[in-house]
Amino acid sequence: MKIGVIMGGISSEREISLQTGQEMIHYLDRNRYEIVPIVIEERADLIAMVKQADIDIVLLALHGQYGEDGTVQGTLETLGIPYTGSGVLASSLCMNKLLSKMLLKAAGVYTPEGLCWRGMDDYDPKKVDQLGYPVIVKPNMGGSSIGIQLVQNEKELLPAVQEAFSLDQVILIESYLKGTELTCSIVDGEVLPIIGIRSTHSEWFNYQAKYEVNGAEEKVIQLPVAIEQRVREAALASYRLLQCKVYARVDMILCQEVPYVLEVNTLPGMTANSLLPKSAAAAGLSFTQLLDRIIDSSLHERKQEWGMVQNV
Repeated sequence: MKIGVIMGGISSEREISLQTGQEMIHYLDRNRYEIVPIVIEERADLIAMVKQADIDIVLLALHGQYGEDGTVQGTLETLGIPYTGSGVLASSLCMNKLLSKMLLKAAGVYTPEGLCWRGMDDYDPKKVDQLGYPVIVKPNMGGSSIGIQLVQNEKELLPAVQEAFSLDQVILIESYLKGTELTCSIVDGEVLPIIGIRSTHSEWFNYQAKYEVNGAEEKVIQLPVAIEQRVREAALASYRLLQCKVYARVDMILCQEVPYVLEVNTLPGMTANSLLPKSAAAAGLSFTQLLDRIIDSSLHERKQEWGMVQNV
């Protein structure tokens, strides 16, 4: 099978995408796949490069806008080329934190309370005072904690808001919940071992904690049975409600024994320090086996979606 590993892209998460792509290439089984690395530098690259490569399936290693928001998925569907992970709708919904939070809340899934601002005209410190400090300021779109800041007081609010607006036209200001950070990796509708996260140099799981060596302590966490059940149910409810397919990662804060969903990642990181491979390893899946499962499940999913009968 000829597989194209698409990485790079044009988002602020380009470097993480390149790391994810290289890690995937390193662990793909060369007895099963002919591997074609495809590095995207600009939007116009995708169609020409994929057609030229003449591949059977695309293994997506993209992050952020254009890669994780349904755009690439829609392009590949138009070309009739199978790809890994969730489809257009789920990718778009999960990338948009505001929309996904609205859907989750409507379904009874807990998420942090907050505000949505659509420009500096909405800037109103009094509303943040009512919400209560500290708060998290974040761009509505994007990931890897880029542009996200923990704000302790009004003095820190304006620069954090300005930075978030430099990355997105819509930003969220959310209550900062102090508790245990958790991540639930889901593959084929199965919740893998839950990982607890403790940042070693910061108060929360920021960019440095995620990607620097020893930036955080991440290990399988043992929770009381009732609480673990609550966490798993919240993760699965989020995965299903947002129409995720094949695999995803649901990030949460466990605050006073209540799991609050922060976001759902349809293309979670797959670098050496990433959480999904660690969770899979705890479930007895090697990185190579995890990739095989993602590819096989994605082929099956695309066949079902597209009504294919013959093998791709």
